[in-house]
Amino acid sequence: MPVRIVQSKQNARLKELRRAAQHSSAAEGAPVAIEGLKMLGEAHTAGLRIQCVFVAQEAEHLLDKLPLKPETQVLLVPGDVLCSALATETPQPVAALVEPPVWSWENLLGPARGPDPLLVILAGLQDPGNLGTILRSSEAFGARGVVSLPGTVYAWNQKSIRASAGSVFRVPLLRATFHDCVARLRQARIRILASTAREAGLATDMVLTGPLALLIGNEGSGVPAEAAAEADGAITIPCPGAVESLNAAVATSVLLYEASRQRSAATGSCAKQDGVGR
Repeated sequence: MPVRIVQSKQNARLKELRRAAQHSSAAEGAPVAIEGLKMLGEAHTAGLRIQCVFVAQEAEHLLDKLPLKPETQVLLVPGDVLCSALATETPQPVAALVEPPVWSWENLLGPARGPDPLLVILAGLQDPGNLGTILRSSEAFGARGVVSLPGTVYAWNQKSIRASAGSVFRVPLLRATFHDCVARLRQARIRILASTAREAGLATDMVLTGPLALLIGNEGSGVPAEAAAEADGAITIPCPGAVESLNAAVATSVLLYEASRQRSAATGSCAKQDGVGR
């Protein structure tokens, strides 16, 4: 593992880290910035290629804990220089440039993944923390993947990465236009349910088994009217308390849980019936 000492903020790799950490979007496949030992470990476990690691000089001892391949480039830089390249308020002493996973519609809709996909479609979600939490919940409750429509926050935002707790490295995430997304879902015969705060079927009363996509809108204005018009129905969460609506990430997590619960119950029922039949 070659280690090189760098002092200047003008180093090409540091400039690349700065761009990746501070920009709100990037070209497909461009390297992304991550911070901290935990995220670096998650990226390594997920099999991502780690191009370059940056370690603050006062934290050299952390090099012994880094799960790196021998060919990975490591730059040892002054702490203030590393901080200047990162966008977070309290930067960590370790950062890296990694190549993000490349996903396709085959990852979401391919037959090898099973017959009943559960997807999340994000239409104009703006809060990066919400996006990261939705990715984490998607992994926790067995969703096959997430589709990000135009207007949705960049998934490799530093807040999104932290909120996902590593799920951003593992959950298939595609960026697509609305019309392309709908066309592919229709072709795959996937039912689309738009999440709304009112005037919709209750999640606890609706059947959420089978191929299903949950359409989640903007935190303030909800699902755009054009998108809602293409949905097969609307779904809401019963809230007996005096609350108008739930946070977008919380609502998505609750819907994913209910879908997961119903699917597990249906699978269990089938298994029992098969056993009785024998």
